[in-house]
Amino acid sequence: MKLDILAFGAHPDDVELGCSGTIAKEISLGKKVGIIDLTRGELGTRGSVEIRDSESALAADILGIAVRENLNMRDGFFVNDEAHQLQIIKMIRKYQPEIVLCNAIHDRHIDHGKGSKLVSDACFLSGLRRIETTLDGKKQEAWRPKVIYHYIQWENLKPDFVVDITGFTDKKEASILAYASQFYSENSNEPVTPIATKNFLESIHYRSQDFGRLVGVEHAEGFTVERYLAVNSLSDLK
Repeated sequence: MKLDILAFGAHPDDVELGCSGTIAKEISLGKKVGIIDLTRGELGTRGSVEIRDSESALAADILGIAVRENLNMRDGFFVNDEAHQLQIIKMIRKYQPEIVLCNAIHDRHIDHGKGSKLVSDACFLSGLRRIETTLDGKKQEAWRPKVIYHYIQWENLKPDFVVDITGFTDKKEASILAYASQFYSENSNEPVTPIATKNFLESIHYRSQDFGRLVGVEHAEGFTVERYLAVNSLSDLK
């Protein structure tokens, strides 16, 4: 299955928190989108791996994701080496996305920056024909995505561009709340974590409002880039 967009997250819920409004909008425009989770989030304080598996499946269903896979890397301990790069390369060559979305370039959680660099390096290496990979016994063809965009997570990084997600915030927030074990609930007896507070849940909404305010729309999501953005003419810019 060839995808238009492939989104990577170090943990289940990273993609939903960072760019699910953009994903929902792109799917509404007819794009095929997939998600690859690097780990199962087994070091998470709340819930369990099994609960998070079911939550990620529910979130994918809410967004209308074409495919979702988990690479079962070690939460907290995966590294950017050949073995891990080859896992990512196989996914890139399998789905041949034009656009890759991945973790913030640096962030509070160490896995986010690590995941960002790992995916970015693998995207480059995936285009080298002399790196040979096979999947299900078949040789894969080299493939390099056209662009890599990094979504914004915990830290308030300055975006290089924003996407208008007006009309898609309800779906974004529903996909996030699919991870019920991870976030604030007044009835929960689980330990409180930085993301399991009412303030954090509210920040998801007001961040998109603030990005939207800055560009004259209701809601937006921000991204950073690794190279200059290019447009055909000034009229392409809003």
